[in-house]
Amino acid sequence: MKLYRCQGRMLVEEKGKYYPVEESLDTLVALEDLYLRLQSIVSSSAPIAPAKALVFEAPIEHQEVWAAGVTYYRSRSARIEESKDAGGGDFYDRVYSAERPELFYKAMAHKVAGPDARVRIRSDAKWSVPEPELALLINARGRIIGYTIGNDMSSRDIEGENPLYLPQAKVYDQSCALGPGILIQPDPMPPSTRIRMEILRSGVAEFSGATTLSEMKRDPPVLVEYLFRDQSFPFGCFLLTGTGIVPPDHFSLRSADEVHISIDGIGTLVNQVA
Repeated sequence: MKLYRCQGRMLVEEKGKYYPVEESLDTLVALEDLYLRLQSIVSSSAPIAPAKALVFEAPIEHQEVWAAGVTYYRSRSARIEESKDAGGGDFYDRVYSAERPELFYKAMAHKVAGPDARVRIRSDAKWSVPEPELALLINARGRIIGYTIGNDMSSRDIEGENPLYLPQAKVYDQSCALGPGILIQPDPMPPSTRIRMEILRSGVAEFSGATTLSEMKRDPPVLVEYLFRDQSFPFGCFLLTGTGIVPPDHFSLRSADEVHISIDGIGTLVNQVA
């Protein structure tokens, strides 16, 4: 089952049919068993018959969005290359090999773009890329209850100039996208789950790449355990789990580029660059 946010209300989708959900996302995240609640709605409700195509919004309310970095070897290599002149090579190699993961704040709801909405590149950046990532929905008790697609927009030249500039490279308005819906299932995503990204420029594929969750160095529960150390999230949170797809160094996003990110079992998140 998948949860969607449409015109401020929640819908649950099962086998191509959509059912209205009375509760807000904040309330749903707080439930003891969200999957069971959605099963009950599907089994006892009539599906809606929308008069027009549904327009989905970012599936977020009061959740914080956090991110994990350098969780794939490809990301490690890219970070070493972009920061070599700033002495960051050893820095990122240590992060990749360390027991403690890199975790950083990414966004609140007003900074997040939804499906078919626009993401932004910083006005003071010269080298910007999208980062396709599996996003975990975690409740206040630290339990993973859902999965969606995340785009962690990044300014590689700013972070590469100095690793301490990471917050500026990562955190700004519409620097994050989530959606289109949240996959709710009791089982974890299998390691074979495939993540794909394609970037279109004037309708033509400028870059495409793919990876699988099996390439992640750290298991999602380990990332969650570190994130919840000495932190509380009363409305739950999202955690972007890192990227294993990095465009070549000569590539940088441009205005009007289209970013398509697909994850098996979840769907495809499409955003245009403002």
